[in-house]
Amino acid sequence: MRIKNSSTFINNGFTLIELVIVIGLLSVLFSFAIFVIDPLAQINKANDARRKSDLALIQKALEEYYQDNGSYPMSQPNNNCSSGLFYKYQTTCAEWGKSWIPYMDKLPIDPDSSRNYHYYSSLSGQAYYIYASLESNSSDPQLCNSGDTCSSAPIRVFCGNDANICNYGVSSPNVSP
Repeated sequence: MRIKNSSTFINNGFTLIELVIVIGLLSVLFSFAIFVIDPLAQINKANDARRKSDLALIQKALEEYYQDNGSYPMSQPNNNCSSGLFYKYQTTCAEWGKSWIPYMDKLPIDPDSSRNYHYYSSLSGQAYYIYASLESNSSDPQLCNSGDTCSSAPIRVFCGNDANICNYGVSSPNVSP
């Protein structure tokens, strides 16, 4: 905006070139901030932290179950349940994401719908393994085999689709994942 003051003009605003330069600099700074923060990696880390927390909660519930029953739940499917379910007793089962009273209000499910947790118990019911698929690749020191499939996982077990290998596991105290 120009105001005429006697015989000269006074500029009280920005020119188009100045605005373009400022917008360009802000865009570069914003792009750099996004690169440094990496929101996708932060989301993956948060999901992995939730997976680890879920498996720790399930471990506690399994130890309570063991104290009550003298063995861990069986993992073999029966006519009433499909594979991938978490077995409560010989004839009934508790599904992921549903109630498992009195041990848990709700068995947790993976935060990513394309992934799932996998429970496996020994035939004697004296040991169990729970597997998950972490997204953090090889940067997490707790991954099995530096991010490869856990060696104790049953053959052809995936924690989701074929691309989501079970690369993180927890187990009963008498065995290692």
